[in-house]
Amino acid sequence: MYDFLNYCVRDYMTEHPQTVRTDARLRELQEIFEQHDFNGVPVVDDENRLMGVVTKLDLLKAFSFNIEAMVPQYEAIMERTVATIMAREPITVSPDLPLTRTLQRIVEMRTKSFPVVEDHQRLAGIIAREDILRALRDATRAESPNSD
Repeated sequence: MYDFLNYCVRDYMTEHPQTVRTDARLRELQEIFEQHDFNGVPVVDDENRLMGVVTKLDLLKAFSFNIEAMVPQYEAIMERTVATIMAREPITVSPDLPLTRTLQRIVEMRTKSFPVVEDHQRLAGIIAREDILRALRDATRAESPNSD
């Protein structure tokens, strides 16, 4: 486990994650969620700068029943853009942040992942719960006397 203390986000993040643009339709977003087991997707501009994050929960919120729409119109909602439902100021982490601090943030905030940004908000990757669990496993294997 001591090796884990030396790991940084950069060591375990997923580089080049699936992204969407602000003008992507919710129909396209749903297809991404169906094809992959992602909970959220970073939203980027043409220069790969992080504009926000959109999650499955955000997509579900678009269908919330309210006074204006007692029966949400599925087709009309699916034609809306990602920009209409995304979180615009997501919490991000740096590639150089120690995984110990990232683990603490994930636990305290009860979140599933963080976008990793560098150089003027350019998206460098994603760090998720699964990545941290993999790092913990790797650190344990590195110290095991039977590991080869």
